Amino acid sequence: MFSKSCEYGIKATAYIAVQAKNSNRVSLKEIAKAIDSPVAFTAKILQQLARTGIIDSVQGASGGFEIRHSQINKIKLSQIVSAIDGDNIYKGCGLGLNACNAKKPCPVHYKFQKIRDELKDMLESTTVEDLTLGLKNGHTYLKR
Repeated sequence: MFSKSCEYGIKATAYIAVQAKNSNRVSLKEIAKAIDSPVAFTAKILQQLARTGIIDSVQGASGGFEIRHSQINKIKLSQIVSAIDGDNIYKGCGLGLNACNAKKPCPVHYKFQKIRDELKDMLESTTVEDLTLGLKNGHTYLKR
């Protein structure tokens, strides 16, 4: 459903947020290890997230990545998806056709439209704070 970049972006943001709640700034290598992602790939994803203001990148010897406490409950999953994958997830055809629409629907158009609408609602109503709750109490995980 999401690109691999987007999956890692969501996981990285959640990890950074959990660490930020403990007043910790985290390094690229620590994030990559925590989400089981290659370091170079993670670096590109974190650059995108920092460029769009979802996370903060701090340079220097004690640098790393962080999210301001005041932002953790304001950042929506839809912002992360948009920063990495754009809005294609809300527009694409369920069968991958180029010209699928209400006037020329594919066989799954209307069913897939419902799923996309529900996904959009979930992404727009779920905050990074929501993700951190399960992670902090051990009910959810970022890797196996």
